[in-house]
Amino acid sequence: MNHHVTATATIGTELTGVYETHLTVRDLDRSIAFYRDIIGLELARVLPERQVAFLWVGGPEQGMLGLWGTGTAPMGMRLHMAFRSTPAAMDGICDRLSDVGVQPLDFNGAPTEEPMVLGWMPALSVYFKDPDGHSIEILSYLNEEPDPAFGVAGFAQWETQRRTAQ
Repeated sequence: MNHHVTATATIGTELTGVYETHLTVRDLDRSIAFYRDIIGLELARVLPERQVAFLWVGGPEQGMLGLWGTGTAPMGMRLHMAFRSTPAAMDGICDRLSDVGVQPLDFNGAPTEEPMVLGWMPALSVYFKDPDGHSIEILSYLNEEPDPAFGVAGFAQWETQRRTAQ
């Protein structure tokens, strides 16, 4: 009996995004301030005795970010997470990040002034680092045909290619 394949396919079609992600951070207060004041997430709960904070991502029904303090350990773990967004919200995202002192990055970690397009999805994407060096992404699916041959490049190049293909 191979119930695993059927169950996995059924469950996968019912998922709409990541609800909860957790990051380890060196300074809990600094990270709370970054995610609350710079990124704009709503603080849900802080448990100082456990050195943990939870923030809502899009509200309690949408998602949650957990920040776990690691103290002064010299070695840190760098992780990656992506927030789901909309194409409209991606317009001007790099300027808004820069305005609050956060360097927008492209897929390869180089500074950028525009979102990248991941052609195989396709999706708009911009990356940046949090205070602990974690790779944070804001991603929005585009309601367009995938183009794996496009690879990963800037939104302006995607738009130019779309215009010339018509």
